[in-house]
Amino acid sequence: MRPFPVAEFKTFPKELAVLRKLRTPAAIQDFLNRMPFNFEEGGETYRSPVAMLKAKKAHCMEGAMLAAAALWLHGQPPLLLDLKTVDPDVDHVVTLFKEGGRWGAISKTNHAVLRYRDPVYRDPRELAMSYFNEYFLDSGVKTMRSYSAPFDLSKYGGAWITAPVDLADIAADLDSSKHFRILKKGAERTLRRAEPIEIEAGKIVEWGRKK
Repeated sequence: MRPFPVAEFKTFPKELAVLRKLRTPAAIQDFLNRMPFNFEEGGETYRSPVAMLKAKKAHCMEGAMLAAAALWLHGQPPLLLDLKTVDPDVDHVVTLFKEGGRWGAISKTNHAVLRYRDPVYRDPRELAMSYFNEYFLDSGVKTMRSYSAPFDLSKYGGAWITAPVDLADIAADLDSSKHFRILKKGAERTLRRAEPIEIEAGKIVEWGRKK
């Protein structure tokens, strides 16, 4: 694993200090939970961790990249996991981590589901599948169809952590990276819809839009 690029933070000491405090996956998750949700009112964004800290809001991809940077600083590889859906639903991105030989995930979401996962899963597939039954539309239709191989951000070097421009290229690379299908052909026809109580619980949000 490449060393964390501390040199990139010469002009960002405050942001580096924030990452230094986020020593554990649980601490990172708590920090992201306190961060207001980025509803992208001004258009789509893929802010770097430093830009996200300055903006003081994040969506799932931005939160995942910040979590990956913090894990990297503290000795773990910066790995993302993409959960891909069918239209009209949207993909979700989490950050993978490993403790005691088991996998867990850090997740920035505005909903009551698709959240943090404790490190109890044997491999990334088992972890990804833990999200399957939570991933549905308001109609109850389950939408998750594939998950990515662990996506290592260290291959981009360190500039992505402090970049002043959007990281749409990294988001596109993740989207087109190797993914594993979950369902066999035609299996979606036999999926049971989420129940009304699940749908109602799924409407709970952590952050409301500003009026």
